[in-house]
Amino acid sequence: MSEIPKVTLASVLRNPVHCLAFGFGSGTAPIAPGTFGTLAAVPIWLLLCQLPLVWYSLIVLVAAVVGVWLCGKAAEDLKVHDHPGIVWDEMVGYWITMWAAPAGWYWPILGFALFRLFDIWKPWPISVADQHLKGGVGIMLDDLLAGLFALGVMQLAYYWAV
Repeated sequence: MSEIPKVTLASVLRNPVHCLAFGFGSGTAPIAPGTFGTLAAVPIWLLLCQLPLVWYSLIVLVAAVVGVWLCGKAAEDLKVHDHPGIVWDEMVGYWITMWAAPAGWYWPILGFALFRLFDIWKPWPISVADQHLKGGVGIMLDDLLAGLFALGVMQLAYYWAV
């Protein structure tokens, strides 16, 4: 797995696995595909957050488990580990960040900023997962951890705010 192949919106939309892995095409953005992938997760979160917490949790868990296969398959098809356009991991990471988020317009914005911060910064152990794990697990795990870090900060911020 070597050179990053060029992927177009049209090619992504023709392949159901790539369509999901590339965040319904958001990962084909020419700059900051991870940020655009996270943005694509926001309207889906707006639907998911209406569900009871147990259903929200189950859906996010299934999305994470399926994401291991989905991201691994897309990377295998493209013959490159963790193509920048594969953003399903960012989407699930954001949904983890927003688990049990309080009501208010600023929480999704704070969650977005915190998730992107941890996803880009990659403090330990996120950096270890990013550098040493391959395949779908490697693609997903660093973003799942970034989501957990951001979730922790979100919950602390809420605790301090009330």
